[in-house]
Amino acid sequence: MKYTCTRNSKIEISASEAIVKGISDDGGLFVPSSFPILSLADIENLIPLDYPERAAKILSMYMDEFSFEELLGYAKRAYNRFDDDAVCPLVKVEDGLYMLELWHGPTCAFKDIALTILPYLLTASKKKLGINEQTLVLTATSGDTGKAALEGFKDVDGTHVVVFYPVSGVSEMQRLQMVTQEGGNVHVFGIKGNFDDAQAAVKRVFNDKETIDALKAKGIAMSSANSINWGRLAPQIAYYISAYCDLVDSGEIELGDKINFAVPTGNFGDVLAGYYAYRMGLPVEKFIVASNANNALTDFFNDGVYDINRVFYKTMSPSMDI
Repeated sequence: MKYTCTRNSKIEISASEAIVKGISDDGGLFVPSSFPILSLADIENLIPLDYPERAAKILSMYMDEFSFEELLGYAKRAYNRFDDDAVCPLVKVEDGLYMLELWHGPTCAFKDIALTILPYLLTASKKKLGINEQTLVLTATSGDTGKAALEGFKDVDGTHVVVFYPVSGVSEMQRLQMVTQEGGNVHVFGIKGNFDDAQAAVKRVFNDKETIDALKAKGIAMSSANSINWGRLAPQIAYYISAYCDLVDSGEIELGDKINFAVPTGNFGDVLAGYYAYRMGLPVEKFIVASNANNALTDFFNDGVYDINRVFYKTMSPSMDI
């Protein structure tokens, strides 16, 4: 499968290139050129598999230069660090209401699902492309992504990870998680401003030719661990499909029944993975996009306007303060 750019449809690159680069030179995002098809028969075949096997099957549909065995090895090593064998267990709350538990990873954040496997995907992609440069992973965070990225990339050969967080925009626990991170290749910086300021700064660095050339002269190339990187978004598709498999397997629904997903979201990355699952063929009736006071997405869907000059609120859910 080839990947194209949201700002230039003439660009065609491989999954490995998309993962290593993280973002296009023109600031656009790399996205699959098409949606692989997931039939009801395919979903039925996923039901008896464990989570790493399901994840590897889904990833192999998007990353055809990787073998299933390669991807399964990465998934097993990544998810072996979770404290529940199911990795993402689905728990029944009451009839018709279920909770997908995404907090069983090493940092207790749902970002662990992607950020424990991304280092394997990045390292393998570099080998496939014959890249020997060091990789500088730049990440902006509103709380959860920072710690998950630091934990995922700590002491990974050939990488350094740098996290930028808003000093007044994360909880004290999140700050302590980041600034006490162990590892010889991890770096954390607090900035004045909010998450959007941090994210904008990271994107500017990605597109700054002087910085790119200076790093290249030292044998360093940049990548990202934010959801702008396809290697970060793709693993999240798997848990939407896995949740559906579990509902069918437990007899809560019949294969082919449509379900709803309610997803707390800040910048739409998580629910976008669900949308990809839907476009592949997962039977979904609707996605409920839940926002806090920083409801830029709510306004966007209602009015079609994304206001970058909106008022920013600090809330008790800082990871959604975007």
